[in-house]
Amino acid sequence: MVEGSMTQGAGQGPVVRTATLRDFRVPPYAQVPVQEHGAPPPPQPPAASGAPEPVATEDGHPGNAFPEGDYPEGYTPTERDLPVINRGDTVQVPMTVPPVPATAPGTASGGHTPGPLYVVGDVHGYLDELLVSLRERGLVDADGHWAAGTARLWFLGDFTDRGPDGIGVIDLVMRLSAEAAAAGGYCKALMGNHELLLLGAKRFADTPVNSGAGTATFQAAWLLNGGQKSDMDRLQDVHLQWMSRLDAVTVQDDHLLLHSDTTAYLEYGQTVEDVNDTVHEILNRNDADECWDLFRKFTKRFAFRDEGGAAAVRELLEAYGGQRVVHGHSPIPYLLGEVGTEDGPDEDSGPVVDGPHVYAEGLAIAMDGGVTMAGKLLVQELPLAH
Repeated sequence: MVEGSMTQGAGQGPVVRTATLRDFRVPPYAQVPVQEHGAPPPPQPPAASGAPEPVATEDGHPGNAFPEGDYPEGYTPTERDLPVINRGDTVQVPMTVPPVPATAPGTASGGHTPGPLYVVGDVHGYLDELLVSLRERGLVDADGHWAAGTARLWFLGDFTDRGPDGIGVIDLVMRLSAEAAAAGGYCKALMGNHELLLLGAKRFADTPVNSGAGTATFQAAWLLNGGQKSDMDRLQDVHLQWMSRLDAVTVQDDHLLLHSDTTAYLEYGQTVEDVNDTVHEILNRNDADECWDLFRKFTKRFAFRDEGGAAAVRELLEAYGGQRVVHGHSPIPYLLGEVGTEDGPDEDSGPVVDGPHVYAEGLAIAMDGGVTMAGKLLVQELPLAH
């Protein structure tokens, strides 16, 4: 049994739930066969006997947000079915920031003032939604190329799994990194728990690891958490090298950026440099149990949400610097309410996410808009406008 709650994979049996990993369910639909590139998509097989049907949305799409019978290659549908329960402590930030004017390449070298700072929440393979959000901010042009001059862009991790094109998302971020650097800005990314999961599934496959709750494997955990066969088939050494070199923590303009809303980072170092060095050393040692422990700790969540949340944020800020924590990992609908039932939500209770969620006495900013739950893929300029 894998420690923590795992989303249901195709044909994987009952859902396992604990308080550690409160992730999304993948219903037991049949896997879509992977086709050669350019080949027409195959007809969709009927759902397995007893399997739940996709939850229809208002626009007629099933719960996984693709028209019925029109899934991408190798995509395992994921139910997007968690409701929002409105609470009075929510601060929603307007998303109508003017686009960043383009700047000619090379004009911000040397000691010039850095461009505006942007952060991106969890993408989880939703490449089209990412491109739309980046275009709305003026960060890329109509063809998906860098258009923001000296702007600085940070992705908060979780590029793959659950969505249709995780490798396409990684390819885009890698390309934008080169284009932004040529224009005098930059595009960088942090390590998410799903990067650790994909690295582990590729490196260790079915090697048993000590999960603390019995024997587990990275391969099983990856499948149960929305791993896509099409991503694994397209995964190349350049992607593995890029992911394994990502930092876990950074401080930018008095913002402490990290993926997970947990204090587990403190177990890996008391400075930003120490944490990043320790994570890289663990990945380089290539020990399955050690990598599993790192993955497990980076899946923890909700450290900033309830009583004592502000104190937890302050502990991180005191160690690493910054005035506010900005994180992904826990979708805003999770932070605002309860997880949906096994039967799915009421028809009118779908996620409503307009912008980042500010909480923990104003010290924490949540950036995962719940794109896997039909929420919003958030791209936000920092600092937030008041």
